[in-house]
Amino acid sequence: MTDTNLSHASSTAGRIAQNGVFARFARAGYVMSGLVHLLIGYIAIRLALGGGGSADQSGAMAELADKPGGVVTLWIGVVAFVLMALWRLAEAVFGKASEPGSGSLKSEAFDRVKALSLSVVYIAFAITAFRFAQGSGQSSSSQSVGLTARLMQHTAGTVALVVGGLIIIGVGGYHVYKGASQNFLDDLRGTQGAFVRRLGTVGYIAKGLAVAAVGLLVILAATKDDPNKSAGLDGALKTLGAQPFGVALLLIAGLGIITYGLYSFVMARSAKM
Repeated sequence: MTDTNLSHASSTAGRIAQNGVFARFARAGYVMSGLVHLLIGYIAIRLALGGGGSADQSGAMAELADKPGGVVTLWIGVVAFVLMALWRLAEAVFGKASEPGSGSLKSEAFDRVKALSLSVVYIAFAITAFRFAQGSGQSSSSQSVGLTARLMQHTAGTVALVVGGLIIIGVGGYHVYKGASQNFLDDLRGTQGAFVRRLGTVGYIAKGLAVAAVGLLVILAATKDDPNKSAGLDGALKTLGAQPFGVALLLIAGLGIITYGLYSFVMARSAKM
């Protein structure tokens, strides 16, 4: 394909991405993500106070499905998550529509890989929402444990788990860095006030620590030959709650995840797209 054809394809993709209806539904993906994080944080706090539940995306969507209007909300979420996934996929292929040709080749490559990764995340959200909307949702923790057990039957699978765990820890570290450095402000339009800065800082750091804990548990599961340790976010939070001062730590983690959920609503309004 010639440079002219590539430019034309990129321009066409940009026009599609800037379609008003598409943009509104894609931004709704941030709203649904925020709602999921609010529910995960709520479940984490409930666990700290002696209640039950699964503090991960499946647990959050199960909670939502049980509420009046929850199934309808989940179906809306399926559409919103799919459109956000398509948006991120378009960014991975054509680059950012809001920042065409900006930055170095290295930074642009990083942005495209990140966009592709986020596309996969939103597709996973869409699949989970679809299953719970249909009434056939399953626990993310049990699925994670089952996959880990199958991979650990082979040496290559165990190595893959360790590598995957290190990648997850890296993703968590990136979130912590993004929050501490306030680089997340580059993703937003206009100048933001102190409240948004605090939401983003606390939210990204809290989510980053939670993600890193998941990666650490994956590595521990692989090295200790115990797939039950690889129970995803729910397992990481429950492990945290079992530590000395676990109640306080779990409360702080829950509030941090809720803060990230609130920041997601800011992204729904102000994110560059």
